[in-house]
Amino acid sequence: MNVRRLIPTAALAGAVALGATALTSCSGAGAVGGEDGKLGVTASFYPLQFVAEQIGKEHVKVDGLTKPGVEPHDLEITPKQTAQLGEADVVLYLKNLQPAVDKAVAQSGVKNIVDAATLTELEAHGASGHDHGAEEAHAEGEGHDHSHGEGGGTDPHVWLDPVKYAEIAKGIGAALEKADPGHAADYKKNTDELVGKLAALDTEFKDGLKNTASRTFITTHSAFGYLAERYGLDQEGISGVDPESEPSPARMKDLQAVAKKDNVTTVFFETLASDKTAKTLATDTGLKTDVLDPLEGITDTSQGADYFEVMRSNLKNLQKALGAK
Repeated sequence: MNVRRLIPTAALAGAVALGATALTSCSGAGAVGGEDGKLGVTASFYPLQFVAEQIGKEHVKVDGLTKPGVEPHDLEITPKQTAQLGEADVVLYLKNLQPAVDKAVAQSGVKNIVDAATLTELEAHGASGHDHGAEEAHAEGEGHDHSHGEGGGTDPHVWLDPVKYAEIAKGIGAALEKADPGHAADYKKNTDELVGKLAALDTEFKDGLKNTASRTFITTHSAFGYLAERYGLDQEGISGVDPESEPSPARMKDLQAVAKKDNVTTVFFETLASDKTAKTLATDTGLKTDVLDPLEGITDTSQGADYFEVMRSNLKNLQKALGAK
């Protein structure tokens, strides 16, 4: 990820001015929304956009900052998007996943800002195996170290664990109720519905991955630490939590040994990042390749049209790779 991409100062100044307008316009209770009377929600990337749409339904107009097909880690903010942020009634983002977004949000002046990282417990997951102990570092969403490479810092990919994603959904639901009290009952009902669907998905994963020949899976992007931990699996990442970090020759050698020892059959790659390293490792070890989607965005090549469909494809691919009985 290139952290040096900065937002032009003129754009930021514009956002601050717009933010001030947005603040005035939402100061009255229930006086939210644009001309269509809908609550304007800006979400930084797909998982948060999906939750807002599911909970807000006809009462919200949701805009996503990360367009389909763009790797969220790489997002650059345009002046137009910066202005859009400042005009939102509610902004949803996940701190330290997208530095450009963090900067724009801090300058936006919007009253209702929700950092999804404060709605659930974030942990550290390295590229290899289980690496816990980041709970202490999680103090109300502050001090997250989204470091990259094989060591891994605090892992932002919480939405891949349906239980943690449900916690985020509850927090976003509460924020929408507060921002638009006139439709609070609907938001509450829709939140409960979404949380119920996520609980059902959690059960499907639990049951579907209970008995497998192997518990280890290899993936290019170490995005599946929460999922692995939730269902008692062992994620071995070729690179760290940043899909663009290059693995060392030593790491590739380690993975060949892991594949042999743990009866690994498949190397997973994803839809939004390059599959080059996965294919190299698969060729070197005689393994198959398949898709495990970190659900950072939905495109035409995604194995499903929304979060639930893609998660069920992920489950199916994991069952196949791990030899589910």
